[in-house]
Amino acid sequence: MAHLAVTAAGSLIQSIDWAAVAPPLITAAVALGVLVADLFLPEPRKRFLGWISVGGLLLALLSLVPLRDGDRSTFCVRTLGGSADSTACSYVADHFALVIQLLVLAGALLAALLSIHTVEADRLPSGEFWFLLLSSAAGAALLPASRDLATLVVALETASLPAFALVGLRRDGRGGEAALKFFLSSVTATAVMLLGVSFVYAATGSMHLTRIAAALPHVPPQLKTLALVGAVLTLVGFAFKTAAVPFHFWVPDTYAGAPVSVAAYLSVVSKVAGLSGLSLVAVVAFHSYGRTWGLALAILAALTMTVGNVAALRQRSDAPYSAVRLLAWSSIAQAGYLLVPIAAAGYGTGHGRDPLGATVAYALIYGVVNLGAFAVVALAAGRIDDYRGLFASRPATALAMAFFLLCLAGLPPGVIGLFGKIVVFRAAVDAGLGWLAVVMALNVVVALYYYLGWTAKLFQPAPRTPAVTSVPARRLPLSVALCLGLAACVGVVLSVAPQLVLQVASGSLFR
Repeated sequence: MAHLAVTAAGSLIQSIDWAAVAPPLITAAVALGVLVADLFLPEPRKRFLGWISVGGLLLALLSLVPLRDGDRSTFCVRTLGGSADSTACSYVADHFALVIQLLVLAGALLAALLSIHTVEADRLPSGEFWFLLLSSAAGAALLPASRDLATLVVALETASLPAFALVGLRRDGRGGEAALKFFLSSVTATAVMLLGVSFVYAATGSMHLTRIAAALPHVPPQLKTLALVGAVLTLVGFAFKTAAVPFHFWVPDTYAGAPVSVAAYLSVVSKVAGLSGLSLVAVVAFHSYGRTWGLALAILAALTMTVGNVAALRQRSDAPYSAVRLLAWSSIAQAGYLLVPIAAAGYGTGHGRDPLGATVAYALIYGVVNLGAFAVVALAAGRIDDYRGLFASRPATALAMAFFLLCLAGLPPGVIGLFGKIVVFRAAVDAGLGWLAVVMALNVVVALYYYLGWTAKLFQPAPRTPAVTSVPARRLPLSVALCLGLAACVGVVLSVAPQLVLQVASGSLFR
């Protein structure tokens, strides 16, 4: 029995770096606090739950400041000697995780500001709404720091499951139908992903991403097919969360049926969370299969951006909910651009740059301007034609919307959108994916038509008989004005000083 004793047995007890896990933990704690507060607050005071949620997200953002060095990790497997094994940590707060958490929490903050107006306008249940939104944001913040497959799956489902309920909170036929489509599609993708995760674990004997990467080249011959199939199924599950073609069919109906603030949240926070999970699994765990998944993701990126842009091009401006549906198709096309650097990472660039940095930089740019565009759409989530003549009645709002659309198109004065596309284009060229760069360039030209078409309507003469759903002339709600102002200010600052974001594209995000 003496030989079975472990030296310093107390050191095997898991210690937690609370500072490292603070961003998702604070968000989750505020979610529970809001849910409990909803039970005791009288109805007139429940509107303050939204501002409490905004304050909680601000606190979570501030908790990122002590972690800026990107050298924290926790929940690590310990050796018999009691020291932490740095190759087997379940939570790592490196630069990749911190930048994605910054984007996710800032995006959730802007969506929360937008939601304060939505909850009141649509008469949604306050406590349930804010609990679900913050719970989803907590899962999205946990996901980029996850470094084992089990934690990744839990974080992804924590981000996704509350989103189903958020989509269906509006008590009408469209909300229920949108939530059902979203739910059934997501559950199917999750089942496929879990099957893939089980295959990978069976072939490698580990759930930690770094250990899987080390084990895959040495998998016994009889298990190689199992490992490859597991990797494919796992990547397919994450590809659904990014709304990549052919896993995109739920997006337009879901966005159109959901409250506008929820659609804005899904278009940025949910998408970025899925992209971060896809990046981690592909680049860290399945690195040895880089050429295989790199080509697959390149084809997926080309299909996604093409289908999204062509469908957006065919969107009729006088159709019901065409404004939200066009932004939905646009977000699918943008997902194609975001997939390009991830595909390039499978080939390696050989230029000292990390292709994933291009995805993160572009995601930061896309998140800001897309949330700003949704803030304007929240004022009248109807037809694109309803925005004709907006400049005459609301000059500041029209100029902000024009700026956001030009950023998405990559045209001046939306300089930051142009630089973002150049960074993604360069990642494809550096990886030798010239054909993908050509496809991307053609799609950027196609997208100009519908972005500029919508922009032109803002400055056209207003119709003599405005539609009932046209943008109202009353004063903007405070929360919407804050969301719109913050998005516009950040977009302008980044256009003037793009290096604030583009420096993310240089160097490695993983320590």
